[in-house]
Amino acid sequence: MTDPLFPISLRLTGRRVVVVGGGHVASRRTTSLLEAGAEVVVIAPQLSPALVARVERDEVTWVPRTYQSGDLDGAWLVQTATADPATDDQVARDAESAQLWCLKGGDPEGATAWMPATGRVDDIAVAVNAGGDARRAATLRDALVTVLESGDLPLRHRTHHPGGRVALVGAGPGDPGLITTRGRRLLAEADVVVVDRLAPQGVLEELDEDVEIIDVGKMPDRHPVPQEQINALLVDRARGGKIVVRLKGGDPYVFGRGGEELLACRAADVPVEVVPGVTSAIAVAAAAGIPVTHRGVARGFTVVTGHEELAHVPHGGDHTLVLLMGVKRLSQTTDELIRAGHRPTTPAAVIERGFLPDQRVTVATLGELAERAAAVGATAPAIVVVGDVVTALQD
Repeated sequence: MTDPLFPISLRLTGRRVVVVGGGHVASRRTTSLLEAGAEVVVIAPQLSPALVARVERDEVTWVPRTYQSGDLDGAWLVQTATADPATDDQVARDAESAQLWCLKGGDPEGATAWMPATGRVDDIAVAVNAGGDARRAATLRDALVTVLESGDLPLRHRTHHPGGRVALVGAGPGDPGLITTRGRRLLAEADVVVVDRLAPQGVLEELDEDVEIIDVGKMPDRHPVPQEQINALLVDRARGGKIVVRLKGGDPYVFGRGGEELLACRAADVPVEVVPGVTSAIAVAAAAGIPVTHRGVARGFTVVTGHEELAHVPHGGDHTLVLLMGVKRLSQTTDELIRAGHRPTTPAAVIERGFLPDQRVTVATLGELAERAAAVGATAPAIVVVGDVVTALQD
């Protein structure tokens, strides 16, 4: 293709587009045109099964015959893909006379418009022309979409801001690599990040300097920003037109009070999205080589906080117990569990700072765990695992 191209995006919603041909190429292009909101008229004696289904659903208008001059009247765009060069050439000539842009299947040199390889990530459209090489364009398109989905590119809106909204994003435990691609992408779009102490701090270093970062981290027995104030912050910034990410360690709904924040946003009519995260209840145990379930060892598990009443927690080495936020009162907790029927000899472990470089695992029996943890100076953040799975995978 020697002529230079002028890249452009078209608004086709409610506009008539004619597709001449009923095979695979015509079907694929019809799908793209319908997604763009076009009113599609297909002209062909026969249709592919996919196009037949669209006709039956009244998604397209079918003219069941070969193309005739005059069929382009009222159209804004035409796609010809009949595999009959004479017919395709006639469509192209008629389009030229009518000053219509013509997409010509299999013959880009004879077309006045090209369809690039396209992809979409949220409200970002990727369109790649590659000198007529469709496979090359598709490969480049896929690579760009992958990078966009990873959140590695700057995605913040600078003009035409879509309006304020909140995303409750679970960042997983410790390692920044455990945040989901959806979470990373939302961070790349964020104007405001409201962050917990246990969220991976490394991801914040990647943000633009003008992104507002609000630290609402809670320490044991010290909550400098009450939950009601956090809820109000989210609503206030979103109502101000900002994209707000509430970044949490682990998962927003596993003892993360994400439900309260979601309800606060809904009550204020603020759009809100929840992005699940890798919960530390399972992942930190896995980091220490402990599966919370294992065939022949444990068929289920219970997750509670160390502040809860433990008398009715299932006991027995074949049911795993995971305690979050339980280090401070570990001695009382182990005593309660033993009084409730847990064997003092049940394997147990404290895992501190899971997935971080200084992760530490302390293994003992349930009866000895508190003393062993105190001897090594175990501190939060940590989880406690009780059950036969603690030693199931040991050599």
